[in-house]
Amino acid sequence: MNVILEQYYGLTNCSFETLEGYESINFKVKADSDTFVLKKYNFSEETIAILKAEDQVAHKLNEIEQLNFPESIHNIEEHPITIVDGFIYRLLPFIEGEFLAEILKDEVLLVSFGTALGNIDKILLGHYDAVIKAKETQWDLKHFTDNRRFLNDITDAKDRNLVRYFFLQFNEHITPIQHKLRKSIIHNDANDWNILATNGKVTGIIDFGDMCNSWLINELAIGLTYVMMAEEQPLAVAETVIAAYNNILPLQEKELNALYYLVAARLCTSVCNSAHTKKQKPDSDYITLSEQPAWNLLRTWLRINPILAEDCFRKACGFTESKKQTLEHQLKRRDKTISSALSLSYTNPIQMSRSAFQFMYDTDGNTILDAYNNIMQVGHCHPHVVESGQRTMAKLNTNTRYVYEELLSYSDKLLSKFPAHLNKVFFVNSGSAASDLAIRIAKTHTKKNKVMVLEHGYHGNTQNGIDISHYKYNHKGGNGKVEHILQTPMPKVYGSGFKSESEASIHYSDITNKQITAEYGNIAAFIAEPIVGCGGQVPLAINYLKDVYPKIRAQGGVCISDEVQVGFGRLGSHFWGYEMYDVVPDMVILGKPMGNGHPIGAVVTTSDVAESFDNGMEFFSSFGGNPVSCAIGEAVLDVIEADQLQAHALEVGSFLKNGITTIQHEYKEIGDVRGSGLFLGVELIQNDGSPNTLLAQTIKNDLRKKFILVSTDGPYNNVLKIKPPLCFTLENSSELLNQLKISLDNTIKNDNFKQNI
Repeated sequence: MNVILEQYYGLTNCSFETLEGYESINFKVKADSDTFVLKKYNFSEETIAILKAEDQVAHKLNEIEQLNFPESIHNIEEHPITIVDGFIYRLLPFIEGEFLAEILKDEVLLVSFGTALGNIDKILLGHYDAVIKAKETQWDLKHFTDNRRFLNDITDAKDRNLVRYFFLQFNEHITPIQHKLRKSIIHNDANDWNILATNGKVTGIIDFGDMCNSWLINELAIGLTYVMMAEEQPLAVAETVIAAYNNILPLQEKELNALYYLVAARLCTSVCNSAHTKKQKPDSDYITLSEQPAWNLLRTWLRINPILAEDCFRKACGFTESKKQTLEHQLKRRDKTISSALSLSYTNPIQMSRSAFQFMYDTDGNTILDAYNNIMQVGHCHPHVVESGQRTMAKLNTNTRYVYEELLSYSDKLLSKFPAHLNKVFFVNSGSAASDLAIRIAKTHTKKNKVMVLEHGYHGNTQNGIDISHYKYNHKGGNGKVEHILQTPMPKVYGSGFKSESEASIHYSDITNKQITAEYGNIAAFIAEPIVGCGGQVPLAINYLKDVYPKIRAQGGVCISDEVQVGFGRLGSHFWGYEMYDVVPDMVILGKPMGNGHPIGAVVTTSDVAESFDNGMEFFSSFGGNPVSCAIGEAVLDVIEADQLQAHALEVGSFLKNGITTIQHEYKEIGDVRGSGLFLGVELIQNDGSPNTLLAQTIKNDLRKKFILVSTDGPYNNVLKIKPPLCFTLENSSELLNQLKISLDNTIKNDNFKQNI
């Protein structure tokens, strides 16, 4: 290097310090006269053209007062680059200053940063360079989706899903409007290790290696990404920078509306490239320097409602908030077209806008932690599930009268989760339709008519479903039990008065078996949920099913397990609820979570039962088992397995249940904490042990005010039910526990509440 510097630049007595870089080998050079940066590149005509284009841009930008940009120092032959032995050498001035990454970012510095970016983009707007326009890089957000090839380099499945989610959102929100975004040459890498400051103000920007012709707003998106890292209030930081930029170069509404997803795209680009580079250069601190802060901000970004971010960005530029319909207006519209038989949750209903994993976003800009929606088994808008549905819908959608791979593949994968003799599946569109079909199959197979059900059980919204659902027929609006239904007590241990669960099991089994004996030979089916959801998240007494199933079969009936709410790994310890009791049913009903919000249901049964149903009356469901539904259902199974969500449900559910049990020691109002995995019930009682419905409703609505969703159920609506998406985390659980404790404390001490008990 000394030879190059002395022979071509006339520099002597030089010392070197190696600096890392992507496409060049870099050295900090201290000479007698000054300090420089020497960059060494592999020779190519393309590299020469790009370096010359960079110099032209730097020369133009150096017209900006009080900002310095690295422009090549000409060699002794007056050339900006030097070519020796197949390498390109380029000497740049070393720009003094502190890196923005190492400085406390106060308002003055943030304003200076936004102003600097605005000045850069203002002077470059309209500047044309054919070489830069032709340049392509994965760091250009215009080509963001090229980074998908690095997704599998992200080793943690949850992190990988987070990045995939933002790829999905980019396609939904940016791709359709990309042609409307202004384009210009931009620096494209205003990260805080490329920004230099002196005396609290930005004085220089280095490293033009990622410069490209892209959407103008990307400059700001990239700059914001890095100054927001590690900040407690990232949107406040963003507002200050955006306002300063806008004062120099006014932004357009469409650009501001895209900014939330472009920031996410830059973060995803960063973590994708870091993950890939770690495999190539595992010892490189430079490459992975901002990886952890990027992950932290990406997770924070997910918790920021896109509407809140958009309104913040708009406010910074003097625009009004994005237009939204008020809740009052929407409720009036709903009343005009939707029957009041369809109820709304919470005293103050929520107008939802979007969702992601365990979070939901309302139209007021709030982010809501969902600890309630068990239908979204693997998380709201899970990218693997969404993309599977989109891809299949764009290819084929038909019915089971044709042969197609999606039906066969999903059937194989689903049935592999069951014992070998449960080997036939009937697909429908919901758990309700599955319950209806299961009863029809049972009656056909057994040639019997009566059905035994549990008190407080719920099995669907069809007429047949209501007939077998004590929760419906015995409550307000119900017509009571029909003649062919045999109703037996729910084997609930808590409140039974027995000293042990085994004693309770014997008691309830005896009652049920006596009823079976009284109707011996007439019972087609016994149906029960492994944990009775609408009954208040009540697990069955441990030996109950082991005692009852044989009696049902002995008199010619079949046993049906309704796994609609508890199946697919939610219980943590077991994939299916019936496994908790060491029994195997003759039929299993599936629904809700199997499609992660897409309408799918199924009945799984044995060959013998299925063959008896093939009696000449064809069974056909227009949409049951269609390719799109099957692809989505298989995607759900893929995610459960790949993300190890059953084990995750056990870990997080145990932590949450133990936490509630700890709170129970402080509050006598918590009578029972029950359930398994992420299917939990918290029964609230009064001093005399009677149901505390008011407290349950108050807590539910108070948590809703804190933007946490739980619900209530049970015969007296006094049981808090907690059954979040399986991606719910330990951190989310701690948040729920903390707010539950605060809510209990504040409610119980409230004089007005005491007077209303």
